[in-house]
This record gives sequence, C-alpha cells and structure tokens, in this order.
Amino acid sequence: MIVDHQSRPGIWNRAHYLDRMTLRELVVAYFQYYAIQAYLLLAVLSIGVAWMAPPTFVQGAVAALFAVVAYPVIWYLLHRNVLHGKWMWKSPLTARTWKRIHYDHHQDPNHLEVLFGALYTTLPTIAVATIPVGWLIGGLGGAAVAFAAGLLTTCFYEFAHCIQHLSYKPKNKWLADMKRRHMAHHFHDEKGNFGITSFWPDRLFGTFYEREQRPQKSATVFNLGYTDEVAKVWPWVSDMSGGVAKGHPRQRGERAANEGSSSLSDAA
Repeated sequence: MIVDHQSRPGIWNRAHYLDRMTLRELVVAYFQYYAIQAYLLLAVLSIGVAWMAPPTFVQGAVAALFAVVAYPVIWYLLHRNVLHGKWMWKSPLTARTWKRIHYDHHQDPNHLEVLFGALYTTLPTIAVATIPVGWLIGGLGGAAVAFAAGLLTTCFYEFAHCIQHLSYKPKNKWLADMKRRHMAHHFHDEKGNFGITSFWPDRLFGTFYEREQRPQKSATVFNLGYTDEVAKVWPWVSDMSGGVAKGHPRQRGERAANEGSSSLSDAA
C-alpha cells in the first residue's frame, strides 16, 4: 500500500511505508529513488574510469575486497558512534542532519523515505572510506574499483535494510536471524545489534545480543535518548519535529487517525 504524501510528479510524490508494501512495490520504489540511482550511476562511471586506467587483476580484486570487507566495520562504527551518539543534537549545526539521517528512522522505522541514507552524508563517507586505500593499492584504477565496490555494497545494504522492514517472515534461517536482530535493535533495545547484514562487529565489540538476553525493553528505543528533558536543553530537534514523540510508531499513527476522526465527528 502506498499513501499519498506530496504533490511532486512521479512515484516519490507519495509516502511509502514498508509494513504496507509488497516486495514488487518495494523493488519499483527502490530503483526509482534518487539516491539509489546516484549510487548506480557513479558506480558505472567509476568502472569506466577503471577501464580507462586499469589496475592489475590482483590490485583490482584487493581494492574491491577491501571495500566489501571494511564496509561492516565502517557501518558499525558510524552507526554506534555517530548515528547513536548523543553529540549531534547538541548543536543547531548538526541537529538537522542527525534528525534526518537517524532520529526520524527510529521514530518510524517503516517509513521508506527516511530509511535510505541521506546522499549528502553517504557519498562523502563512501569516498573517504574507499578511494584513498584503493589509490594506495592500485592508483587511479584501484581507487575507482574500490569506490565502485563501496557504492554497490551500499546499494545491497540499503536493499537488505528495506527487506528487514518489509512485512514478511523470511523462510531462510540466515535472513530470519538477520531480520530478528535488526527488529530487536528498532523495537526492543537500540543499544546493540548495530549491524545490518553482518553482526560480527557487534560480537567483536560486545554489543551483540539476542532478545531473550535483555528481558527489559529500552525506554529510549524510539527516541534514541532524545527525551523531553534533553529537549529542554537542546531544543532544535524537538522544534523541527513538533515535539518529542512518545510510544510505538504504529500506535502513534493510530492515535492520530482516531483523533482526526473524532475532530471530524465533532465538527459535523
């Protein structure tokens, strides 16, 4: 199901909620999203650069392998220390970015538009994480291969992230375990299971958990610690969000719908 949202032309003139979408609707929306198109276009251009300034086979393979293997660690460190850090909301210069790239996602984990990473933050990160090492491995061609691998890995991660929030139960055990751990991060305790497809960095750094290991639900699983008390000191995210939302996202939506129905009834 796709809900009307804005009056822009094309498929993205509507809000998309993964718990109401089919896999086919997700695939259509995914490939029409501007950030995914940008990643794929830049990957093709990077492969073209590598074709014109080719590294050796070994250099290219090592550069690509580095990007793929390093990705889970880089994502883990950024997710834990930046996206779940408590410093970005403390400045008006970074509060808007933090709200867009992660607070809004935890406020409503099934809202597809804010599930995707913001292009102005993801592209510089991918470039910094891949191009310098790729250059050291194989010059211009190695840098291009590493950047292309990082972009394509990002596309895979974004799609896997979408699948985890799609309303379905995987039959494959690996996919089911991956989804269960990510859902625990969003709906049970946000202070662990920072991976998306790979959770070995969580095991390495001691943040991996199964839900039964943490019987008590986190009180900040949806607001990431940005509470009413925090908002009194650092109000910028609250001001942009219309206050600090409380409770489960779906229940908030149901309450809003009921309140809207009540208002219409009263007016009638």
